[in-house]
This record gives sequence, C-alpha cells and structure tokens, in this order.
Amino acid sequence: MTQPMLIDSHVNLHHHSFAEDRDAVIDRARAAGVARMIAICDKIENFAQVIAIAEANEDIFASVGAHPHYAKDHLDLTADRLIELGAHPKVVGVGETGLDQHYKFSPVEDQVRVFRAHALAARSLGKTLIIHTREADEAMAELLEEEAGRGPLRILMHCYTSGMELAKRALALGAYFSFSGITTFKNADDVRAVAREMPLDRVIVETDCPYLAPVPFRGQRCEPAHVAAVLSYFCKLRGLEEGEGSALLAENFFRLFPSIASR
Repeated sequence: MTQPMLIDSHVNLHHHSFAEDRDAVIDRARAAGVARMIAICDKIENFAQVIAIAEANEDIFASVGAHPHYAKDHLDLTADRLIELGAHPKVVGVGETGLDQHYKFSPVEDQVRVFRAHALAARSLGKTLIIHTREADEAMAELLEEEAGRGPLRILMHCYTSGMELAKRALALGAYFSFSGITTFKNADDVRAVAREMPLDRVIVETDCPYLAPVPFRGQRCEPAHVAAVLSYFCKLRGLEEGEGSALLAENFFRLFPSIASR
C-alpha cells in the first residue's frame, strides 16, 4: 500500500525544545512520510533562525510575522518591512497574526494594528495570510471582512478552534482551515463539530509542534511526524480512507500555497 502523503502546515522548529535534536526531528518526520513543512515565524527577531531552517532543508518553507501575543512588541512593524522579508523565495506565508483574547498578552488595539500590517503585506506579496484567532470570533470576522474588502487575500485559519459562525464568514471570503492534534483531545467536541461540517476542499492539517501533541502522544513534545496521527483521526472523523484523505488535503495545501506546488 502506498504511504499517504503527509504535510505539516505549521511547525515551530526554531523553538528551544528542538535545539538539541532538530535534525533528528526533521529526519523522523521524513521517515514518517512528511513531504512538506512550513516553519512559522512568531517574532520578527526570530525570522533569521526560521528562514535558516528553511534554507537548509529543501522540503521546509517559512512564514514571516509576529504572533498576536507579541503585538505590543511589534508596534513599529510595517507592511514594508514584512514585504522586504517576505520577498525571500522560501517564504510562502505572512503570519502568524491575528487576535487572541484568551491570554490578552497584548492589548487588542495593538493586535489589530499589527494584523493590518500583515494583511497589507500578504496582499502585496500575493502570499497566504496565516491567522491565529482565539476567543475573538466577532472581532476577527469583522476585521477579516474589512481587510478582504481592500483587495484579494488568501487566508488560512490556523489550528482552528473557534465557532461555526466565524467559520462561515471566513469561508465566504475563500478561507482555508487547518486542524491540529486538538481534534483528538477528549474535551474537544466543539472543535470536532466544526471539523465535521467543514467543506473538504478547504481543509489541511498541522501539528503546531512542539505544542498540542495528538493522541496517542499526549504529554509528550509534539513533532512534525505526529501529523500522521492528526491526519488519521481527521480521516476517521470524516469517513475517508487515509490514502484518499491525504491526497485530498495535499491538493488543498498546494492550492493554498501554490509556490510550493512547483518545487
């Protein structure tokens, strides 16, 4: 039987927990069948490390951006700076950016300001806007609709855990949705409910490693290789054979990140 094509659309390989064995982690991912990964930038100061990982590995790509947790530290971040960094040929996405009203590490007005810079850069570059949103459904929907109204945006709602109303409004804007190991968690019925309703041509998967290790790896450091468990669970949730599901989600991924498809 042909091994399913696995893609991890969101990895934090620059995280300090991978400092001692990053190459081994990447090798394990490849051995598990992971064909592509996107290394995500959470702070501009970390971009050099993120892009170095992508440059050193043909199958790893990168994003540029600042997580909403750190918006207060990026008030001088301009769209021009994001465009400058995002012009690198291995950068395929802008973000992750968005709104997070759970921890409130940054004031919402700072998160909005930094988000707008990311949206402008994504439009200018023609690259995918990678969005983190938590407990901010109405505000996120309004902000997305406003920014999409300014010009075409290719949108990814990463590690989606928000409600169906935001999902419907984002779908109307052409958004894609990524599901993580959270779908396997015992108490994640609300996330599974949304995942069951999502159009199959708008879904991809991720690990968000080193966070959110799926069952049966709960309590361990998450690795890109664990995306196999995320895919397997999603396929069971949607009644898909794994080969069929992996092919479908890979097609979605390459549509969302078209520059990767040609490499």
